[in-house]
Amino acid sequence: MLSKKAKYAIRALIHLGQKGSGKPVLIRDIAVQERLPQKFLEAILLEMKSAGILAARPGKGGGYSLRQPADTINMGRVIRLIDGPLAPIPCVSQTAYAPCDDCLDEKTCTIRLVMKQVRDATAKILDETTLAQLLEQQERLSGAGSALDFAI
Repeated sequence: MLSKKAKYAIRALIHLGQKGSGKPVLIRDIAVQERLPQKFLEAILLEMKSAGILAARPGKGGGYSLRQPADTINMGRVIRLIDGPLAPIPCVSQTAYAPCDDCLDEKTCTIRLVMKQVRDATAKILDETTLAQLLEQQERLSGAGSALDFAI
C-alpha cells in the first residue's frame, strides 16, 4: 500500500513539475495549494533533495525545484526512496531480501512465486512511469473536465 508520505511526495513533484524546472517554489505555497501538512512536507522535500531529485535555494526568491528533468524521475525510485522496497513480502525483495520465518521451503513456496510476480509487475509499471507522464496525464485530466483516462 502506498503511504501518505509517498503520495504527498508524488503530489509535491507534480506541483513542482507544473511550475517548470528551475523555478523555486516555497514549501508554504506547495502545502497550501496541495492541502498538505507543511511540517510533514518539509521532511519529505528534504529527503528528495538529499536523494538528488530536488534542488533547494535559500533566501528571497528561493524554494524547491526539480533538479532533474521530469522525464528522468520515475515513480519507482520515488516510492522506494520514501516507502522502501516495493515487494509485498521480504523474501521477494531485490533490495531488502529476508527469508520468511514461517516458510518451509522457499524454492517450492507458491506464495513466494505469486508475490514475486506482483513485485515484478508493480516495479515494471512504477519504473516505467515518469513524472513527465504524470504531468501529461494531469494536463489531459484538467482539460477534459470530468472524463477519466487511466492510460499510462
